[in-house]
Amino acid sequence: MRTETLSSTKKTVVGVQFLFVAFGATVLVPLLVGINPSTALFTAGLGTFIFHFVTKGKVPIFLGSSFAFIAPIIAATEQWGLPGTLAGLTSVSLVYFLMSALVKWQGRHFLNRVFPPVVIGPVIILIGLSLSGSAVNMAKTNWLLAFISLSTAVLVLTFARGLMKLVPVICGIITGYVAAVIMKEIDFAPVVAAPWLTNPVSVDTITNFQWAPFLYMIPVAVAPVIEHIGDVYVVSAVADKDFVKDPGLHRTMLGDGLACLASAFLGGPPETTYSEVTGAMSITKVTSPAVIRISAATALVFSVIGKLSALLQSIPQAVLGGIMLLLFGTIASVGINNLVQHKVNMSETRNVIIISVTLTMGIGGAVLSFGDFALSGIGLSAIVGVLLNLLLPKTKTAAEDAREK
Repeated sequence: MRTETLSSTKKTVVGVQFLFVAFGATVLVPLLVGINPSTALFTAGLGTFIFHFVTKGKVPIFLGSSFAFIAPIIAATEQWGLPGTLAGLTSVSLVYFLMSALVKWQGRHFLNRVFPPVVIGPVIILIGLSLSGSAVNMAKTNWLLAFISLSTAVLVLTFARGLMKLVPVICGIITGYVAAVIMKEIDFAPVVAAPWLTNPVSVDTITNFQWAPFLYMIPVAVAPVIEHIGDVYVVSAVADKDFVKDPGLHRTMLGDGLACLASAFLGGPPETTYSEVTGAMSITKVTSPAVIRISAATALVFSVIGKLSALLQSIPQAVLGGIMLLLFGTIASVGINNLVQHKVNMSETRNVIIISVTLTMGIGGAVLSFGDFALSGIGLSAIVGVLLNLLLPKTKTAAEDAREK
């Protein structure tokens, strides 16, 4: 379905749905590290608008709280306190700015050489599969609720027509929530106690700036920056547009970096491109940046309405987990499709090695540590994939052999 054929009402409904998709992860990160969830919602909405401004409103990406910084924030907080740690997160944006400048300087040739399809494909697959553990952990808190929400979303996606077909996630969440109420799994006490209006941000965080946490967070930012590249390729594949070329990867990195900087100033967690929303776009076939901006505006509204935020936070993890089981799988399938569309030769030993090692290290949870610095997950796997691509000799084509003779 073409996005431009959607009415304003349908776009609004789909935009709100996309926020529901991102909501669980966006508020889970601050809950784990001791940050106000309303702050995370506010900075996610603001950061998304900043990103869309920098990218000329062309890229349908939603920015939310980054999982990559959960462990570093907790560890840094033990040494320098939460205010000092949050101020130190301003260094994350510096890494984005430097990479943006490098991409702008070297251009598309740099990307094609360092991140060809044989590297990007498995990284995209990992973006989906690495999140699958989170989806299962959320779902297993109550498998019945997870099954109800998942099966509802699948049925709506398969058999529904019109507006209903665009909102499988909302249908799954609502059905799962109603089932949770019937099963008495919902605690409404926090909703009753929550104020109607709340101030989601604190502007004095930056006054606690310290160099130690600032330097500590710089290497941590390597992973989300590399993940950002993979996500932009995913979104390009889903939307069938080359966002790496227009508006350019240097702009998407700059937008993400500025969003992280704004979040740090306001006491929120670092922002990152959200694969969950990309998965929802892949399912609904709605890839309009305007719809994503509706999601961002909704996040800003939710951040100041205390009772509404509390109600959303009452959605059981199992309900959200059931939905994530579907969404994360679609991301992995996009990565497989990327390899197929670019006709990556799987009979070539070099390609098999790159893909195999990248996937094995990412799924296996490999960690590379140097003192207090640690690199793992998608970031480490992507770096390994890049190095293998640059170091392994390429098989000569018949045309190249002929020229040499």
